[in-house]
Amino acid sequence: MMTGQTQTLAPPRAGTGHWPARRTAILDWLMRETSGERFIDNILVQLCDRLVAAGLPLARATLNFRIQHPQWMGARMLWRPGLEEAELLTFDHGIVDRADYLDSPIIAIHRGTDHIRHRFDDAPAEERIYPIYADLRGEGITDYALWALQHTLDRRHVATFATDRVGGFDEDDIAFIADLMPALALVSEIRLKNRFARTLLDTYVGPHASAEILAGAITRGSGTTVGAAIMVCDLRDFTAISELWPRDEVIELLNGYFDAMSDPIERHGGEILKFVGDGLLAIFPLDRPNAPNDLLHAVVEARAEMARLNEGHLERGRAPLGYGIGIHVGDVMYGNIGSKKRLDFTVIGPAVNVASRLEALTKSVGRQVLLSKTFTELAGCERYLESLGAFPVRGLGEPIEVFALSDDTPGEICTATATATATATAGARTLVAP
Repeated sequence: MMTGQTQTLAPPRAGTGHWPARRTAILDWLMRETSGERFIDNILVQLCDRLVAAGLPLARATLNFRIQHPQWMGARMLWRPGLEEAELLTFDHGIVDRADYLDSPIIAIHRGTDHIRHRFDDAPAEERIYPIYADLRGEGITDYALWALQHTLDRRHVATFATDRVGGFDEDDIAFIADLMPALALVSEIRLKNRFARTLLDTYVGPHASAEILAGAITRGSGTTVGAAIMVCDLRDFTAISELWPRDEVIELLNGYFDAMSDPIERHGGEILKFVGDGLLAIFPLDRPNAPNDLLHAVVEARAEMARLNEGHLERGRAPLGYGIGIHVGDVMYGNIGSKKRLDFTVIGPAVNVASRLEALTKSVGRQVLLSKTFTELAGCERYLESLGAFPVRGLGEPIEVFALSDDTPGEICTATATATATATAGARTLVAP
């Protein structure tokens, strides 16, 4: 919130055909002093506060962006007087087919109109064109103006400003706002591209790896050693399914399976590092309190999600999906690995190999979830599990004891092990066990 500062709107100059039509303190601020602000919604709040302090009678302002995101099609940032943070609303991809978009003035901007203005002291007949006009009139708005924010590659976004002053904006107000639009378009595009880069990386490599990459961890071989609880999961008989089922049904099946596994992992603080065919690799770093317990929560919930998913398959006359999960804990090397021109930000190390071997072992022992003794000791959950004995693990000199999470293992395992996990992980940020 801007305080202790008063600015006045400069009178308009005669049109010269050049931009800006006038030089103002707010335009200078927008171009020169916002470089340290990462988020466009914060800039919107500061801009509106400055406009109000300068005498512009703003009652409402929005920035409306079409974004590139796997889940969301668009986002709206809303400012009102007194708000210290803009309100953010996201829209899914279905918005392009809904009336609230198709019957709005925003679509006209997207299709090439540069500026729209509606004064509410005019006859309300025009308000039948766009239903939002009637809604704004009901809020007491007297004047509503929209401008295109022109980004590169002809991408068009929308800024709106509204007032509830009797008589609406005067022409100087409109001219003043219009003069800010090229600068606002430039400033917003930079932030939107930054956000898109982060979203893209979050989607493909995960939020932690994304942050590391954007912070400059892009050199091949760069990385750190961290202690982590590790989860490897794989779908059963996928090769046969992919050969027999139609392609679209195979993709639908995979998406449902990955949702059932991934949502609990992310909900409990885990990070999915990669999807490999029909499998996934996830870690729960031990610098988080209760990381092993969080992993157990995720596995218990993922089993429940898979059970619901399989009920749906049975109702449709399909065979239920089988899967295996291997769980271990140990030190992993976390960083950039690959060729000179193609890198993967992932984890490697003996501990990852053990988790993978345990997942493979689920096939021969006929259990869905197998855990190493190293993990169960750290999590304090052995009494809730069934020991299957010691098994040789390729790459290790000695057999390791393996535990199974039975189908009837109570969900209380997560609650009961929370205290034990917190105590154990406090001194186990880095492990020596493979």
